[in-house]
Amino acid sequence: MIVWKKAKEKLQDVFTQSIYDLWIEPLDAINLKDDCLYLSCPDKYFGAYVSQNFLEKIIVSVQEIDQQIQQVSIDEILLAEPSVGEIEKTEEPKQLRLPTMPEEGSHYRALHPRYTFDDFMVGESNILAQSACRSMSSFDDSVGPCLYINSSTGLGKSHLTHAIAHQILDNSPMTRLHYLTAQQFASEMVRDIRNNEMENFKRKYHEHCDILLVEDMQSLTGKKKTQQELNEVLDTLIKLGKRVVMTANSSPRELEGIDDDFRSRMTAGLVTSIKEPDLATRVRIIRRKATLQSLALADEFVDYLAHHITGDVRRVESAIVAIKARAALQNGKVSSEIVEEVVNSIVGQLAQAVSAQAISEMVGMQFQVSIEDMQSRSRKKSITFPRQVAMFLSRKHTEETLADIGKVFNRDHSTVMHSIKVVSGLTRRDSSISAQLELLSEKVKSL
Repeated sequence: MIVWKKAKEKLQDVFTQSIYDLWIEPLDAINLKDDCLYLSCPDKYFGAYVSQNFLEKIIVSVQEIDQQIQQVSIDEILLAEPSVGEIEKTEEPKQLRLPTMPEEGSHYRALHPRYTFDDFMVGESNILAQSACRSMSSFDDSVGPCLYINSSTGLGKSHLTHAIAHQILDNSPMTRLHYLTAQQFASEMVRDIRNNEMENFKRKYHEHCDILLVEDMQSLTGKKKTQQELNEVLDTLIKLGKRVVMTANSSPRELEGIDDDFRSRMTAGLVTSIKEPDLATRVRIIRRKATLQSLALADEFVDYLAHHITGDVRRVESAIVAIKARAALQNGKVSSEIVEEVVNSIVGQLAQAVSAQAISEMVGMQFQVSIEDMQSRSRKKSITFPRQVAMFLSRKHTEETLADIGKVFNRDHSTVMHSIKVVSGLTRRDSSISAQLELLSEKVKSL
């Protein structure tokens, strides 16, 4: 077709020779109908990659030849069905592939079907991590080539990494994605060293990888050889403009037994943390988990669970499953006794062991001050006093350390000590404040 032939001549000046030979030359024009030019390609993965990366420039070149063409469609070649006799003679069909196309595809662990971006509950505690992961999955340059996420167990690190993998595999199937744990990386490296196959190992991660997802970086503590090898991989991928996402239970500077050069490489891009979900986010999580379990929960029960189950989101799932199982024994009716029993026996002693996070939320509601305000650097008395009261009550009613309490408010232990001293002095001198503290202490006991 003359339009496509002339357009290809223009595209030779648009792309490098290697890209043109690999991705443009194999395309053939098969039809021109209405305002759409139909091109054929070797397979659907080839077509998906070309559509994602080169389609806009192809359309521009085609329209320079024929302005009436508004669309270009790239489709897999449809082969005619063989006759019965031909079927008996043919071998098992093979996927069409250009000789110059890389055969190495993606390598990833089993993906949880519900760990997608749509099912991730976004709140103040995780919005930066979620936004960064979305950017990574679309190869947006705003985050940079490297992303490091750290948090305690059960706060959504794996959910986000699974979501990245789902998004890329759905939208960019030609992308070579490698998703594994740091321990799996170490085991694979040791195996290939023993089998004298390190060249294949290096080629896999250095040359045949577009995005690398590595979980549980803390498991590399003390493994200097693995750190060195992964450091080389990160350096190579980052220099080539590829993407790397890492997760751990601690920030890079808190990881022990890590080489300084490797630690520096891990911080080459954005480093962000996921904190415990706030009350509003916990409410949404509980409602979502209950819906997935087809469990109807009254607002009072949702609020009770949200106030008593903090931290690890997996505890919410355990509680929902347990409530549903117990309710099934009572004709599906959920009672306050069932909910309280589940919180006490299934989730543990959370009902008795109130947290500094829960206390800060309660105090914030009493003084009509947001958690964000108490975590800010503001020195306004309307914010400083509630913050000091929350620290005082947290020290009085929890077993958490001064440092742990300080983390809730983005402060260090010395600030917590100062706040306790200030509030203690006020209660001795001011009877109204003392009475107010007594009332708040009673509210803490009911959490």
